[in-house]
Amino acid sequence: MHTDLDAYLQHLRSERQVSPHTLDGYQRDLLKVIAFGEKHQLRDWGDIKPAHVRQLIAEQHRRGQSSRSLSRLLSSLRGLYRYLIKEGRCAQDPAAGISAPKGEKRLPRLLDTDRAMQLLDGGIEDDFIGHRDQAMLELFYSSGLRLAELVSLNLEQLDLGTGLVHVHGKGNKQRILPVGRKAREALQAWLPLRALSNPADSAVFVSQKGRRLGARAVQARVREAGVRELGQHLHPHMLRHSFASHILESSQDLRAVQELLGHADIGTTQIYTHLDFQHLAKVYDQAHPRAKRKQNSEQQS
Repeated sequence: MHTDLDAYLQHLRSERQVSPHTLDGYQRDLLKVIAFGEKHQLRDWGDIKPAHVRQLIAEQHRRGQSSRSLSRLLSSLRGLYRYLIKEGRCAQDPAAGISAPKGEKRLPRLLDTDRAMQLLDGGIEDDFIGHRDQAMLELFYSSGLRLAELVSLNLEQLDLGTGLVHVHGKGNKQRILPVGRKAREALQAWLPLRALSNPADSAVFVSQKGRRLGARAVQARVREAGVRELGQHLHPHMLRHSFASHILESSQDLRAVQELLGHADIGTTQIYTHLDFQHLAKVYDQAHPRAKRKQNSEQQS
């Protein structure tokens, strides 16, 4: 099995030109399979059956391997068997059709409305960096932009007169988003200062030397604002999550939130329905006849 693995890795290295990092991942995954095989007296890749693969995945899962890691292991194994079948070393792939256990969906962290207002209504330094950072924070929260979308934003994509921003999202898909009043005001205060830096191109957000801000620079400025105004870690995606959750809480329109976020699959957007549970529970308590009856009886007693 080690000989076949070495041949496969050499094939990936020379013919597929896979990166060293990816190769290391494949090797680690497949060495786990070899260790499992040695433990169960499986001396050849052809000896491994679907039941063995399921047993291996179950064992790794019990040891705390994440769903993502197990999916990668299965992918590594299927890649090896494609090679072995092509080379005539095996007849079939025992990992075909086997899926990793589904992992728990992590709910995105966000700011509640009061914390968002605390962040955005904090004191603004009346200078180049202060106005620029305020405009970035307001735009993240106003329009739900991804970090990459804000970093790549150019002047021609902004229409402050009508309060719109044209965004180039994932897969170069374009969408038009509203820019709220506070964000427009922040951008109008920032743009004259931007012009003083003699910008190298039409980037909306630039450094004092006129260069387009990169993703790491924006992350650092958002993080600093979170520590200064809220005393907590803050990242751009948290503002996007807050935007989505607050819009959904007020509108209950999941399709509209999907369009605003630029999600191709509404299943991705549905995670925000979990975040809105407390609001829905409050509505239930106020609206459901049995809930109200119980509330009234408690008041009478």
